[in-house]
Amino acid sequence: MALQEYKCPCCSGAITFDTALQKLKCPFCDTEFDVESLRGYDADLKEEGAENLEWNTDAGSQWTEHEEDSLRSYVCHSCGGEIICDENTAATECPFCGNPVVMMHQLKGSLKPDYVIPFKLDKKAAVEGLKNHLSSKFLLPKIFKDENHLDEVKGVYVPFWLFDADADADIRYRATRTRMWSDSNYNYTETSYFSIYRAGGIGFDYVPVDGSSRMADDLMESIEPFDYSGAVDFQTAYLAGYLADKYDVDAETSVARANERVKNSTVDAFRDTVNGYVTVTPEATNIRLHNGKTKYALLPVWILNTTYKDEKYTFAMNGQTGKFVGNLPTDWGKFWRFGALITAIASAVIYGGMWLWQLL
Repeated sequence: MALQEYKCPCCSGAITFDTALQKLKCPFCDTEFDVESLRGYDADLKEEGAENLEWNTDAGSQWTEHEEDSLRSYVCHSCGGEIICDENTAATECPFCGNPVVMMHQLKGSLKPDYVIPFKLDKKAAVEGLKNHLSSKFLLPKIFKDENHLDEVKGVYVPFWLFDADADADIRYRATRTRMWSDSNYNYTETSYFSIYRAGGIGFDYVPVDGSSRMADDLMESIEPFDYSGAVDFQTAYLAGYLADKYDVDAETSVARANERVKNSTVDAFRDTVNGYVTVTPEATNIRLHNGKTKYALLPVWILNTTYKDEKYTFAMNGQTGKFVGNLPTDWGKFWRFGALITAIASAVIYGGMWLWQLL
């Protein structure tokens, strides 16, 4: 299996993609290279044969069939170290010399992405994003803020399926209006029910569905949206210096999630045209898709992992826009004290209002 590693023509150092410059840059001699100018270089590297530094020994036991199918072994061109990764890793770095490498075998044929959105924000921005995320959380345990230690910070190109389609829809909503009044004996509430019908068309571009089973769907959807005007034709040079996965959830499997997102968005968009009611609930939907297209893209995500009281917490940051999400522990002492304070304030307001009403 072949590795692709970008070498600086000036000093032979491993070059990486610089988010600030949006170019490839050598960290040793600071030479900069435009991505487009390396197309020919990229093509030449793809033709190079892979080194074979493996040998057979009688040590160890045989892999099971499942283990053999899920593991990949590569040899680093810079130091000769062996790189072990799973079947979905498309880019990583050598654990011995730290040089970034791209697993060309994983990107061949039907696995080659159509687009990539390059990282705009670097590792420093990801760490700063976590600090800002923690600073605004009132109920977070103080020790988590003060002594939190990051176990891992990694930039990952996550595989996504992007769905384009036009939708025609007929939707019926059940709506209500409420009228309240009172007399000397009773309080009255009158609820009127209405059937609302909406029909029309709506277009969707770049509806994303996470193509990696290792990334939680809710985490990936929480860092949306991405700005797809920043998407460029895929070049392996963009992967240098980052991790990358290829999809292990195919487009056909992802259609169900895409349909769900399209349907929910259509229902919400049409419901926004229904005004003047207390409640509006969809009762029946008929949505027809046409001109459907699917593209495969790699999108930039920073993943940060930390451990607190033996529990792992994972955060994600959009590597293009900086949107940051992640679950956090709760200081339940603060929670109950805050709840008691709110209850006390509410009781005081109610008591004060009753006292004022009696005076009037």
